[in-house]
Amino acid sequence: MTIRLPDSTGGLRTYEPRPEPFAVTPGAPFTSRTVFSAAHVVADPFADTTPDSPAAVDWDATLAFRRHLWSHGLGVAEAMDTAQRGMGLDWAGAAELIRRSAAEARAVGGRIACGVGTDQITAGSLAEVRAAYEEQLALVESSGAQAILMASRALAAAASGPEEYLEVYGHLLRQAAEPVVLHWLGPMFDPALAGYWGSSDLDAATDTFLQVIAAHPDKVEGIKVSLLDAQREIDIRRRLPQGVRCYTGDDFNYPELIAGDDRGFSHALLGIFDPLGPLAARAVRVLDTGNVAGFRELLDPTVELSRHLFQTPTRFYKTGVVFLAWLAGHQSHFTMVGGLQSARSLPHFARAYELADGLGLFPDPKLAEERMRNLLALYGVTQ
Repeated sequence: MTIRLPDSTGGLRTYEPRPEPFAVTPGAPFTSRTVFSAAHVVADPFADTTPDSPAAVDWDATLAFRRHLWSHGLGVAEAMDTAQRGMGLDWAGAAELIRRSAAEARAVGGRIACGVGTDQITAGSLAEVRAAYEEQLALVESSGAQAILMASRALAAAASGPEEYLEVYGHLLRQAAEPVVLHWLGPMFDPALAGYWGSSDLDAATDTFLQVIAAHPDKVEGIKVSLLDAQREIDIRRRLPQGVRCYTGDDFNYPELIAGDDRGFSHALLGIFDPLGPLAARAVRVLDTGNVAGFRELLDPTVELSRHLFQTPTRFYKTGVVFLAWLAGHQSHFTMVGGLQSARSLPHFARAYELADGLGLFPDPKLAEERMRNLLALYGVTQ
């Protein structure tokens, strides 16, 4: 059977769904790369909430999705941008998410790293920003998870230059009990982070970022770069101190960055590996054998879907991620915290369905087709 899907011109096109999913099964732990998926949260669809009220989370479904990722060998990057930090999930919700996910990770033996930010305050002095970071760092460390020091909107607003970034991050790294991951999130993901590291000049900002790492190499396990600029990531990667890893956060160029070159490679901490988890895991296991061409053959075709989900405004990529989780049967509904399911258009959803189905990402293609038809009918599209 075929399905009629709307396109960006206002017309309808005919698509024939794939009959079978891409065959994937859990396998051995990865040996050549460390791979994290930044995971989404599942909203409680029956909660009586509004877009500006505290998030109501379906904890059972949220944790079940993390077990799905762990079962395929991926680590979980928790309470990050993909989990709608600052876009529907406040600090109280993130703190509970960290506690619950870290406990689940211990129970199943899964790897977990959690975001440390300052979102319990909207603005403040540098001292208040440091205190907010410290509160979150203490919670993540007490949960037993690795800390990811995320970029802070409050710090971007409070800092007047690179020296203040060096002071705040140096203070935090000296306090950290274990090596952390530093995260540089670009303004395409969060416009409030423009000019991070004290300059809108990316070369100057990069120098400050690398100064932080060079001053505390024993406290930085790795960095996550989310600038959607492959060459800049490669340049940063080549300037890192020995032993400091680069985790790509580039959802446009991840296959080539993970594959690497004769001078190094990136590990992965990616939002796109939420919907791609099983397929990405299979690709990395192929890479573990030294088969770079086979790895690229599996992962390169996924880039079109990723670029579609992360198209501008990039910060709304979470909507497509949750949409695909619903179609794949990982949750029973397409409701998001903060009402973010309204952030993308019907043609956007239709193309996401078509691309994901073409890759075989849906374990039950018939279920995905049925749910897509239901969404189309809700919007008034007759078949």
